[in-house]
Parts: sequence; C-alpha cells; structure tokens
Amino acid sequence: MVKKICVVGAGSSGLAAIKCCLEEDLEPTCFERYHDIGGLWRYKEDPEEGRASIYKSVIINTSKEMMCFSDYPIPDDFPNYMHNSKIMDYFRMYAKNFNLLKYIRFKTTVCSIKKRPDFAISGQWEIVTECDGKQDMGIYDGVLLCSGHHTFPNLPLESFPGIEKFKGQYFHSREYKYPHSFQDKRIIVIGIGNSGGDLAVELSTVAQQVYLSTRRGAWVINRVHDEGYPLDVVLLSRFKNVIKEFMTTDMLNCWVEKRLNARFNHENFGLKPKHRILSQHPTINDDLPNRIISGKVIMKTNVKGFTETDAIFEDGTIEKNIDVVFFATGYSFSFPFFEDSVLNAENNKIPLYKFVFPPHLEKTTVACIGLIQPLGAIMPVSELQCRWAVRVFKGLAKLPSQEDMLADVACKKKEMECRYVTSPRHTIQVDYLDYMDELASQFGVKPNLLHFLFTDPILAWEMFFGPCTPYQYRLMGSNKWSGARKAILTQQERIIKPTKSRVLVDDDMKKHHSVIPFPLKLLAVFALLAAVYFICL
Repeated sequence: MVKKICVVGAGSSGLAAIKCCLEEDLEPTCFERYHDIGGLWRYKEDPEEGRASIYKSVIINTSKEMMCFSDYPIPDDFPNYMHNSKIMDYFRMYAKNFNLLKYIRFKTTVCSIKKRPDFAISGQWEIVTECDGKQDMGIYDGVLLCSGHHTFPNLPLESFPGIEKFKGQYFHSREYKYPHSFQDKRIIVIGIGNSGGDLAVELSTVAQQVYLSTRRGAWVINRVHDEGYPLDVVLLSRFKNVIKEFMTTDMLNCWVEKRLNARFNHENFGLKPKHRILSQHPTINDDLPNRIISGKVIMKTNVKGFTETDAIFEDGTIEKNIDVVFFATGYSFSFPFFEDSVLNAENNKIPLYKFVFPPHLEKTTVACIGLIQPLGAIMPVSELQCRWAVRVFKGLAKLPSQEDMLADVACKKKEMECRYVTSPRHTIQVDYLDYMDELASQFGVKPNLLHFLFTDPILAWEMFFGPCTPYQYRLMGSNKWSGARKAILTQQERIIKPTKSRVLVDDDMKKHHSVIPFPLKLLAVFALLAAVYFICL
C-alpha cells in the first residue's frame, strides 16, 4: 500500500519534499495557503500574515552552486548571487522539470494536525484543511512540515520605553519594500542582522540620515572573497574543513577576525562586538562599510527609549527629530495547527533529533524540514533532510532509541550554548558541511572520499579541494544521480561564466587557477595518502 504524505508549505523545502516523496514511491499532497510556490522568496507588495516578507531588492547570501538542489544545477548563465526574482525562476524550472505542481493544493490552509486514536499502532494523522471557506479532513501516514522559521515577526516594543508616544512611524523590517517613500527622512534601523544591514544601506541612498543601532555589534563579511570567488565557494570545502579540525577555536577566531579587520577595522567603524566571530551568525553585507565611511550610516548603541520626536541611546547620546524606526529584530516560529504535545516551541527552542524528528513520538511519522539556520545555504540542507525523512517513513532508515535521541538533543543544545551568545537567533544553528555529512551518514549517501581517490582521482581531487557542492551527496547510496560527477567537474565553469561577460582574446590559452595554493594542496594530498596507508594496515 502506497503511503500518503502531507507536505505543509510549497516553498523551497516543500518542493524538495514533494520530489523526495516521489523518489521513494510515496504519495505526496502539498498544502500551500497562498496561490503560488516560493515561500519566503516570492516577493509580494503587501506582507501576508503568517509568512515572511522580503523587500524588492533582496539578493541571496549564498551562491548558486552551493544553494542548488543536488540533482538540478542552476543554469550557468544565472549570477552567482541571485536576486529573488531569479531564485523564483529557478524554483519554477525545478517544479516544472520534475512535474511537482500537480501535487500542490494552493489557497489551502492547514487548520489542525492531530494523532489518530490508533496512532501508537498506525502512526497516522488526521489533518483538517480549509479552502474557499470549506473544510476537509484527510488521513495521512506521515507529515513533512516545511513552513519555515521566518514566520511571525518579533517586535519587542516593551524593550523600548516611550515608543507608544513616538509621533514618527515605526515598522518591523518585514513591512519594508523599497526606499523611495523615505526620501530625506531621518531613520533608525534597530538590529544588525542581514536584514538590518541591508535596510540601513538601501535607505541611506535616499534618507537624510540613517542610524544603525546594535546591542552587541557584529562581524561583517563580504560576499565576494579571494580572487573574486563567492564566499561560500572558497570557505566550504573538505580541505578547509580538515585544516579547521587541527586548529583551536581561539586560533580560528583570531585568523578570521584578522582577515575581516584587514578589509576594515571593525573597532574604528563602531562595529566590533564583544563576542568572537564564531560565537554569532555573522552579518553578510558588501556595502555597509562604504556607507559608514561616507557618513550616510552612523553606528549607534542600543536604543534606551523614545520621546515624541527623539531617540535616546544607552551611551547617553540623543538623536533628534527622528521620522522613522525600523525594527530588524527577527522572527519567531511556532506550529499552532499541531497538538502542543507534538511540537511545542518556546523562545525559538524545540527539541528535535538532528533538528528533524520529535524524539518522543510512539511512531516517527513527522519531520520538520528547513527548521534550521546553517552557516551556508539552506536549500540543500532541507533537501537532504527530506531524503532522510522519507527513508525513515518507509522503514528503510532506522532511528536510534528515544533515550539515545534525547541524549543527542541535549548534547547539541549544550554545544550551542557553549559556542554562541544567548539569543533566539542561535537555537537552530549548524555548520553547513558538518551537518550535511551528519545527515548523509544517517542513510548512506555521504560520499566516500577514499573510494573515489582510488577509483576516480580527478573527481576526488575536486571533491576535496573544490567547494562541497550538493552534488556530492548524489554520488552514492539511494537515488544517486548519474549527472553528479559531471556537475562537480564543471562547477568551476558555471561559477566563472556569468561574471566573465567580457572575454579576453588570449583567455582560451589560460587555465583556471584554483583558489587553494599548490603547496597546501600537496601537503593535503600527502596527508590523505598517509591516512589511506594507515587505514589499510
């Protein structure tokens, strides 16, 4: 009997979930409350309740080769960092190529998800949905929850005394769309995450003055890295990961911070935080230092309170005649349609095994997809979570005992508390490559580098020294893709093509130069061969 799977949400995670169900001969039905796919990345002029909302100019912070689905590369002529409209183009191409739209019920809201009376035996769920005012109830063998974590805006007005008397305008960052209506205004942006940095930069092009207020400061990283390559392409490689293992946390912090300060001194720019670089999600912004050095953005401490027209800061300074305040204070997530005993999130904390499975269920037939904040792209992470989840639903991948799962949850919670500053932003944080390998190991799709070193050394070389792109997780195991090898060996060409629009006459005589220095490559090869030797003894 084919198992029926409910997929909640048709964003990037939902599309991957539908496809993964089809790969395992499951029957997916996806419920999307709006009329279109795309979730977070679908731009809409008016913010929609219960859904994150992006501004018109948003460009993604992860590059195309690192963020694509593992068996469907983004076209080579697409830019490395894509505008939200390009991301939507890619999602539509993906949905069309794998014929996913027919499994989506648009304009349908999930009202409730409850265990069936015989759940301990069947593991089934009763799911009530609503479309055009009519409710419907269905029974499903599993649930893939793909509603994301940018759901409910966090607007902590109680932390800003006097805001109720403030005569200017104030908004959450989700309400911002474009800058032209804020011409010549005096603006405060509160919060220095990615959204806060972006808003401050864009508003500063039209505003009289922008003040960027932060409690802790931030480390600011540029998208464009060594030799002009995308940041994640350079940093997220297996070679770099091996080097990282031989460095202490303090050594890593010092090395990264030194490089960031070489571009601009964070202390001189009023940005230097009290925490180290690895203790908080960094802010990715190419233009913020330029706006600060030109005086269009002025860094400020945390806002202590407001009067009718002014803002008072914790350092005692006052900025007068403020017109607009934007709260770039993030989001919270919850699952109001679930029984509290199943998924109860408090302060953005929810106990999930490997950030996917609730460990206390009698039957593991629900999985949270994309409820994660990776230091890297989320799309391939969500896809790998889906691939694992459907294998578990089918009984082809086994989970450990409840006791072992709870122990793993507690261990990860402790690690996170030790590493990151206390913040709702750091409850679902993972390192991209480590987490991808951890997921892949659960169901046998983690690439065996030693195997490829002997059978396909050219491929092994690119896998080790090149970026750890999602294609690596389609080389072996269930649902491997025959095009994975070619995709890996041609990824450098797709990275370079969109920027190399002016081709020099003698370019055909030149070969691509790797961003990894040759001596380091040679050293790593010797280390790899030594590892193979000792393993084979």
